[in-house]
Amino acid sequence: MKKLLMGAALSALMCASAAAETVGVSMALFDDNFLTVLRNGIQEQADGMDNVDVQIEDAQNDVARQLDQINNFIASGVDAIIVNPVDTSATEAMSNAASTAGVPLVYVNRQPINVDSLPDDQAFVASNEIESGTLAAFEGCKLLRAAGKAGGAKIYVLMGELSNQAAVQRTKDFHDVIGMDMCSFIEIIDEQTANWSRDEAQDLMTNWLSSGNEFDAVFSNNDEMAIGAIQAMKAGNVSMEDVIVTGVDATQDALVAMQAGDLDVTVFQDAHGQGGGALDAALKLARGEEVDQKVYIPFQLVTPANVGDFLAKN
Repeated sequence: MKKLLMGAALSALMCASAAAETVGVSMALFDDNFLTVLRNGIQEQADGMDNVDVQIEDAQNDVARQLDQINNFIASGVDAIIVNPVDTSATEAMSNAASTAGVPLVYVNRQPINVDSLPDDQAFVASNEIESGTLAAFEGCKLLRAAGKAGGAKIYVLMGELSNQAAVQRTKDFHDVIGMDMCSFIEIIDEQTANWSRDEAQDLMTNWLSSGNEFDAVFSNNDEMAIGAIQAMKAGNVSMEDVIVTGVDATQDALVAMQAGDLDVTVFQDAHGQGGGALDAALKLARGEEVDQKVYIPFQLVTPANVGDFLAKN
């Protein structure tokens, strides 16, 4: 009888030790092609693990809602939290809430403003945005030179949400490349935000076209806006053979647009890999294991010459 009781106790102890780890995930937005791939990366990584559950919520691009989600995760006793920030300048309050509660937190994809002063149990998993805009703009510059525009080229720049570090950095990358001797022939006619949105970019490009200004290229902070600009140009009977269009992210729609000859350049950002990497980092922190506070997954240039290599990655 004693052996049976001891066996039952041991079994209960083993079950308790194997209890599922729970990670709360707050995504800036569900209705976004790129972030959907990132979200799926988190979910699929969790699905391939034993005793790991993820609770993924949509912040609907609302900073206050996102902070509420983090506080609710803390109150519910999650083992760790992953945040894709709505506003990268509003992350200190999130870090403070998690740190005070002793819950590990990992930011994914969008760089928090406090990235250089994160608590020991917090980390950032993404790709280095200095690479993204630089790769796209430099390739755009090379294509303009190859098209005989080295004597002078005029371009439009589509920016993402100005509250987002990636948009600010990618736009800076564009300016840095244009500041190089090799690319100093490029002049920016205008640059405005279209908030990462295909529809907003289409409207903005339509307005630019109505001004009648001649231009040679559109450099976009992301693929969605590049596609919106392409749609506006095609509706305005602009030949895509005469315009260089660059984007960033290498989304599935962007790769299709590139195969069709509409998009000239994009940069692969491994959203799926970032999602999986964020979950790995969150679980290691929850288990008391060491994690680099900045985990960067490299960007890769995508052109019509290698687009086929990336179709299967999305």
